[in-house]
Amino acid sequence: MPRIENKDALPDDFLKSLGFPTIAVHQTFSHFDFTLPGRRILVIGPMGSGKTEFSARVWRDAAIAQKKSDVIRRLTSTGSVDRRKVFFIRSEIDGARFTDYPPDALAYRSGYVRCGENIARIRDSFGLEQVLSDHPDVGTFIIDEASFFDERIAYVVRNHSEERGILFIFPTLILNFRRDIFNSTARLMLDIATDVIPLTAYCEHSDCMKDAFYTYRYYQVDGQECPALYFDPLIIVGGDTRKEDPLSPNYCSRCDEHHYLPGKEYTFFYLKPLGEKAARGNESPLFEELKALHSDVASSALYSNISDRYGKRADAHIYLNSLKSGCLAEKALIHLFCEQNLLPEEVLVRTAYALELDIGYMEKVLQDNRRPVSFEQPPLKLLD
Repeated sequence: MPRIENKDALPDDFLKSLGFPTIAVHQTFSHFDFTLPGRRILVIGPMGSGKTEFSARVWRDAAIAQKKSDVIRRLTSTGSVDRRKVFFIRSEIDGARFTDYPPDALAYRSGYVRCGENIARIRDSFGLEQVLSDHPDVGTFIIDEASFFDERIAYVVRNHSEERGILFIFPTLILNFRRDIFNSTARLMLDIATDVIPLTAYCEHSDCMKDAFYTYRYYQVDGQECPALYFDPLIIVGGDTRKEDPLSPNYCSRCDEHHYLPGKEYTFFYLKPLGEKAARGNESPLFEELKALHSDVASSALYSNISDRYGKRADAHIYLNSLKSGCLAEKALIHLFCEQNLLPEEVLVRTAYALELDIGYMEKVLQDNRRPVSFEQPPLKLLD
């Protein structure tokens, strides 16, 4: 067997002289390694990049590994836990996405695997602790979309991995549709991770084949693509089916060029300052902008900002289409209350009734984003 001292330095002509064809050799896809304890693996990428399919592959590898001898069991175990035993966890709020699959399915876009009893839906980190307690011999937990949970989950995971050798895998979005870190939970997951596996997808724009790193949110209205505005609610729970609805978003993977995100400058130049004024007692400017968003969007500062910023671009119509999505005033009000924490609940409710906003939509979105508000009784004092 000849020894090659520095294969990277060899010219292609020399390899050809030995009869080797000119071919690119890539690193192989390996079976998952269950022998290393205490890992916390982030599998990240946009929607459609194969994060959950990666998890299904781990599940299938585990089924093969469990057929091995006690020699292998000793390599994959720490104390009472065996990392070949895998448990899959999803968020309770994610239930609408996979209604066409069996209840025990680890489902992804091109198929699913059945998990039997080793699957659960939880609401928060306390639910995870209960699952860990109920399954003391399981050594690998796959937690889908960990960013949907409370921040405490990061430390629950870290403690169990370090103290018991449990392996955690997180197929999750780290970036939201705004291309920001999803939330504080996502930031903490990055802090505690030992491994990160980045995945990409094709950009799903019909004229593009570039790598996509971002999840794109858009609405389909009258057959037109309407990008979500920057202040669209962070979490909107819904299924994976394509929807033609100004209130129900669709998602796909997009590259830099085709990831449209109108309204970011408006949010910080106009909307947030109006919310700050309202927080100091001057509610009228915010009320007037919300009124325009609700009933005459062409007179709003949002319309002016988008027109001025994108009006001369070849794709200006796509940015302007963002104004066709529904409940613009509701979304702006929710953003100031839920994410900017500028408005007290009383102002939120009072403004919603004064403008006759869609209360049902607001209640659902606030519940999805863990900021539930009761709109049962209209307030006594309405804005003029």
